Amino acid sequence: MDKMNSKERFLTAMKNGQADRVPCTPDFSCMIPCRMTGKPYWESLLFGNPPHWKAYLDAADYFGIDAWFVGALDFQYDDGVTIDSRVMERTEHSILNRWTAHTPEGDVWQERYYPRNDPDTLTRKWIKDLEQELHLLKYVFRVPSGYNRETIRTQKAAVAGRHAIGACVGIPGFHWWSTDTLDGGLEALSFLQMDRPDLIEELRARHYAMALRQVELILDSREFDYVFVGASGGITLASPDLFDQYALPFVQQATKLCKQAGVPTLLHSCGKETHIVKRAAECTDLNCINPLEIAPMGDCDLAEIKRQYGQKLALMGNLHTTEVMLRGTVEQVKASACQAIDDAGRGGGFILSTGDQCGRDTPDENIFALVEVCKTYGKYR
Repeated sequence: MDKMNSKERFLTAMKNGQADRVPCTPDFSCMIPCRMTGKPYWESLLFGNPPHWKAYLDAADYFGIDAWFVGALDFQYDDGVTIDSRVMERTEHSILNRWTAHTPEGDVWQERYYPRNDPDTLTRKWIKDLEQELHLLKYVFRVPSGYNRETIRTQKAAVAGRHAIGACVGIPGFHWWSTDTLDGGLEALSFLQMDRPDLIEELRARHYAMALRQVELILDSREFDYVFVGASGGITLASPDLFDQYALPFVQQATKLCKQAGVPTLLHSCGKETHIVKRAAECTDLNCINPLEIAPMGDCDLAEIKRQYGQKLALMGNLHTTEVMLRGTVEQVKASACQAIDDAGRGGGFILSTGDQCGRDTPDENIFALVEVCKTYGKYR
């Protein structure tokens, strides 16, 4: 019989403590919840029918996992920007949608492509030419002036105290700017880094100001159990040196503020991550890190990371989402889950999870197998 609920279990382990058992938190925040609605993915991801957070919560409850729910604070702005959304193309199989931000100094826009049964892809980004549109950066990285609680209060009512609720803030860096900000991606950023480092510094300063203010307002609201800082591909889409230069200072400041406020922090960076683990343990106030992916997606050895950094950081990971979760048998999933618990569970501070994003067609029985292992084998030895 469990002695803790999902919220208590997750937060205890996240703070490097010893919960009643190992929490079970597979990463299926996108594809699986959309599939389970039985509707085209764009209904949830674009039109909010149902809201994607509701689809995730329904999936978490169906499988009985210890959800790591990420809520939303509705930020407010006084910069004179209005944003409209318009479907540009629609077929039976896909939708192309454009958002246009009308600013006092001109328009900026981005487009996303929504397949029927797959996650969306950002195809055009806010900034097309950084040098020509530098003056518009303040409208892309908008510094909020305040917030309201409408969405988070609705979400908290739905969660009803069962699960921990976090707030997400994106970490500045090449990983973000290449996928979300600048047309041309890594190639364009690499040329700018060599030819116009002053423009990259302006990009960093604008993003840093926005993200830090978001953290401050999240803490001020007192609505969240933890702060989730995201740097998907933080090394894979950059390098250790670029991460240290552009991302690490924000992680240091954000985790310091959260520690002062008594709110734990979780960092996500899929792909190669061993360098980030080392830097986080050495010079930040981070509490927990995921997904600690193994090769070829990542470069993490869970047992070795536990040995070197387990006294400082709680660990969350790291079953392979393709070879184990998608293609593996129930027996293989159970064996891998038991091995992960053996590798990182000693003394507490471990949360059983997967690599980044379980695929759409991951068998239900494989997810149920993770839950079973946590309940039957998930003791901190």
